[in-house]
Amino acid sequence: MEEYDLYKKPMPASERCFKIFTWTVLIFASIVALYPVLRLVSLSFSDTYTSITDRTFALKLIPSSINLKNWELVLFKNMNYRKALFVSVSRTVLGTLTSVLACALLSYILSRKKFMFRTELSRFWVFTKFLSCGLVPTLVLYRKLHLIQSFWVYIIPGMVCVVHVLIMRSYMETIPDSQEESAQLDGAGYLRIFWSIVCPLCKPVYAAVALFTAVNHWNSWFDAFIFNRMSQEYSTLQFELMKLLSSSYTIGATSTNSSQSAMPSRGGVVAVVSLLTIVPVAILYPFVQKHFLTAVTIRGVKK
Repeated sequence: MEEYDLYKKPMPASERCFKIFTWTVLIFASIVALYPVLRLVSLSFSDTYTSITDRTFALKLIPSSINLKNWELVLFKNMNYRKALFVSVSRTVLGTLTSVLACALLSYILSRKKFMFRTELSRFWVFTKFLSCGLVPTLVLYRKLHLIQSFWVYIIPGMVCVVHVLIMRSYMETIPDSQEESAQLDGAGYLRIFWSIVCPLCKPVYAAVALFTAVNHWNSWFDAFIFNRMSQEYSTLQFELMKLLSSSYTIGATSTNSSQSAMPSRGGVVAVVSLLTIVPVAILYPFVQKHFLTAVTIRGVKK
């Protein structure tokens, strides 16, 4: 135990007020951020009868009656939601792995000072970031490549992100050239250097880019709407949520008859699908958060 310091100066009133103000703001911000999520949890276990008859239902976080029909419909009975969940998970995992690998290889090439066209190729990628051909030429190109109404339209077009390439390249440029020269003297090739030296040192930036890519894939619904709208087997969970929010279709009972209170409700199904889209990112973020500061500030490696 630490010894009590008898000569420790008391905390000034200004500093005490600042700490109280800071903790008050943080607690209030946490409540504001957590309340919608807790409200979704409450709504997902509620039924139509309760939401209609209870006037204070909109402010409650604990439902008066528990209804599991909403979860049962989404996870077990409706095959569209199960397929959409599988497609969303598959595109997120595969899209993140392929994107990080492609961006890492391209960044390694652009970060090597001996590469002849590193400046021209970097300008080319930056140019493509600010200039887009538009939606109609993109549709024509994807149709020629047979990407329309297929799963690979989620993976191949988004493999290379210019921003991620520039972040990785800047991080790799901080690695001392002496490490690469020492590996070359031992007979290591470029691929061996990339895998054994560059990759271990770039784990923080890989983790940060992987999270950015995974969140982008997980939250994306517009590509499913444009390219796979007519193919239900390639629909994503976010696209199904968008259809629920934009439709006026009512699931289950809408009357105030208590015998129908156990039926699934549209609001409850929307809450369940919304929670399924929120929870994976919320679980993944704390594990990668520690790498953000290291990756974004581009910490150098001492020689």
